[in-house]
Amino acid sequence: MYKNIFNQDEWKRAEHMAVRENVGYYLFTHQLMEVQGPDAQKFLDVIFPNNITKLAVGRDRYTTMLNEAGEIIDDVVVMRMEEERYWVSTLYGTKMDDWFYFKSEGYDVECYEITEDWHMFSVQGPNSKAVLDGIAEEPVELRFFEHGPNRIGGCDVLINRGGFTGEKWGFEVYCAADDADAVQDAIDAAVKAAGGKEITEFQVFAWTLPTEAGFYYMRDLAHTNPFEVGLADKIEWEKDFIGKDALLKIKENGPAREMVGFEVCDENEDFFIPAKQYGGPGAPVFIDGEEEEVGRVSKLVYSYVKNVNNGYILAKKGALKLGDVIEICGTKCRIVEKNWL
Repeated sequence: MYKNIFNQDEWKRAEHMAVRENVGYYLFTHQLMEVQGPDAQKFLDVIFPNNITKLAVGRDRYTTMLNEAGEIIDDVVVMRMEEERYWVSTLYGTKMDDWFYFKSEGYDVECYEITEDWHMFSVQGPNSKAVLDGIAEEPVELRFFEHGPNRIGGCDVLINRGGFTGEKWGFEVYCAADDADAVQDAIDAAVKAAGGKEITEFQVFAWTLPTEAGFYYMRDLAHTNPFEVGLADKIEWEKDFIGKDALLKIKENGPAREMVGFEVCDENEDFFIPAKQYGGPGAPVFIDGEEEEVGRVSKLVYSYVKNVNNGYILAKKGALKLGDVIEICGTKCRIVEKNWL
């Protein structure tokens, strides 16, 4: 990847900074699974390591989903819609549908995909609340990870406070597929009237914005466990869940790897550092010319806030420390915190 595909792309920069400094919106409907029935809560509490039992109606919870080996096979947001009805937002609905099917035996629960019924517009940035307040029939007064009904453009919507950008103020607007044009017209006009932009670049809303905040895409998490990527604090150890036995062993022995942040030091140099997000295993990482590989580049994008190429390395635990300067594919890089905001 050459840095210029981000650094010198003024279109990407303008869309990215609209979210950071004003407001931007994009259509990015995650796949949705609906889970309902008398055992819905009990079932989801076994499927996910985070605590679903304490999730109140109208609230959301981020959690990983693990296999029996304790490896992350998905990361999702669980939304409790009613006492016995939940939505699960994922990027891998078909795989999740299969997983739920095989794990639901013995539970009085129904699971099915509802993605085609809904569209989701993400409205993000410091002025996102003011924009939505100007077009919603009711004031948008929501805590983080809380959702509630409203109306926009004459259509029923569900507004959820949250998002994938790291912004304090951000919302997701769900509407019926048949109402998507009317809802988008209202959002588009309001965002542009406020001086914001529609975000059209996938690399902006899926890569550059979330990476600045230290967020992960599922490709970053594949074949890792929660301890390796700093998500072990989202585990409820007082309950049973799939993967618990394996994680307890990792907890006792310590993880073998960790995800660290890094930046490219020379902002003017063209370089080529393959990252896993583009396919393949990612560039190998060595220390001081040693032959032993200590990690692989999981992600490399660009921070428009810091004006630096930034990303993640999945490395042997303790091999790379903050401030270390290393060479990756002949390019000097520095190990830093995974947060560029």
